[in-house]
This record gives sequence, structure tokens and C-alpha cells, in this order.
Amino acid sequence: MTHEFKTTTWSPVCCVDDIVPNTGVCARIKDRHVAVFHVSDKTPRLFAIDNYDPNAQASVLSRGLVGNAGERIVVASPIYKHHFDLQSGQCIEAPENSVKAYPVRVENRTVWVAV
Repeated sequence: MTHEFKTTTWSPVCCVDDIVPNTGVCARIKDRHVAVFHVSDKTPRLFAIDNYDPNAQASVLSRGLVGNAGERIVVASPIYKHHFDLQSGQCIEAPENSVKAYPVRVENRTVWVAV
């Protein structure tokens, strides 16, 4: 029996100070457009999801508005205003159009995303 294992590759994106709190930036990592968000409420946190909004069929999520939907931290797509959970990538209004979420870490002020 053969098993295939996918290895996680961490890629540097930018300096954490380059992302204005409560906004996102887009980075091309491998063949993907990834939206990276710096959320600063009680504790500053970083999230990464696909930048491509399947509802609008456009790479726009990094330009969306960051906020809360109940207990969830979300981004509202700038086109149709669908909300995407930044931890899971789930689209609240259309779960069938959810996006992938990625691990994020900061080392020496550099933001790294695993794709």
C-alpha cells in the first residue's frame, strides 16, 4: 500500500508592519492568490484565505471589509458582500462557495503562509 504525503511549504509574504491593522493584502504563493489579513482587536492576529471569491469569480477578498459575524471574524467581499470566515474560509451565505484557509506564522516580523 502506497501513501502520498503532501509537504507543507512556508513562504514569506511581507513584514507584519506592511499590513495595516484590520485590512488585508494579496500575495501570490506558488500558483495561488492568497489574501492575508492582520486583525487587531483584543489581540493582533493574522489569517490567510484564498483571495478568489467564487461568488463574484474575481480575486478580490483581500480588499474586503474585516469585521465580525457573531463570534466569527470575517471579511465581506467587496463585490456581493458575502462573508468569509477568516479561520475556516467558510462562506456564511453560500457554504458551497467556501475558500481554503492557510496556516500563518510570524518570525522576526516576517509573515509566513503555508500553502
